[in-house]
Amino acid sequence: MNFVCMDFKGILFRILPGLLIVLGLSSPAQAQSERVKDFNNNGWYMYFGDHKITPKWGLHTELQWRRHNVLKDPQQLLIRTGINYDLTPAAMFTLGYGYIETHPYGDYPAAGIFPEHRIYQQLQLRNSLARVGLTHRYRLEQRWIKPAGAETTTYLNRARYMLKATLPLIGNSIEAGEPFLAAYDEIFIGFGHNIQRNIFDQNRAYAALGYKINDAATLELGYLNQIVQKASGTVFEHNHTLQLSFFYNLDFTRK
Repeated sequence: MNFVCMDFKGILFRILPGLLIVLGLSSPAQAQSERVKDFNNNGWYMYFGDHKITPKWGLHTELQWRRHNVLKDPQQLLIRTGINYDLTPAAMFTLGYGYIETHPYGDYPAAGIFPEHRIYQQLQLRNSLARVGLTHRYRLEQRWIKPAGAETTTYLNRARYMLKATLPLIGNSIEAGEPFLAAYDEIFIGFGHNIQRNIFDQNRAYAALGYKINDAATLELGYLNQIVQKASGTVFEHNHTLQLSFFYNLDFTRK
């Protein structure tokens, strides 16, 4: 199983750079000249939990309370859950469901509040490079969105890749009661016949200061720079976001 996971990881690493180059070249020059920028200040307040039920199986729980104007106005509510399966100690597969409710915000808002139902498949790989801990997250999403005022839902596909790094500020590893640095970048790519003008969906770049409270709980406070290409293909959101994350992972297999 270790050989299979490492081989799959190598294939993904070889494919990803070429895919990003192709997508970058696919944007026509005309679209570049028509870009409209929409700047926003947001706040995302989030909880994540991966709870081990058996040595191989676990439960993912997640709640994200996203606000526009940092805290003042609603932006989005995201609830996500999933079933985790540990392929190896360093590789985890997740199958899950998410419900998202999006509110109008910014200079180019949606016509009204609209819901989204989402199924996702995810592979998460962990390794280290000297003192730096690395997490690679690959996610496929099947999305059913019902725009405000629409009578039917629209089906969309999306692929995501995130690379996250953590660096202990004390010692060679992150221990309870110690701070650390965290950073990640995540790219979102839309695909399928319903994606017309925004194959590039969004990119998120993040940097934070973290603190490991104990073996189960961790806090991160940081800044997220999010660029979103809306469905029109011409409006690009530039979102400056305060991000507060609480991670709480329980292990029910411990006696």
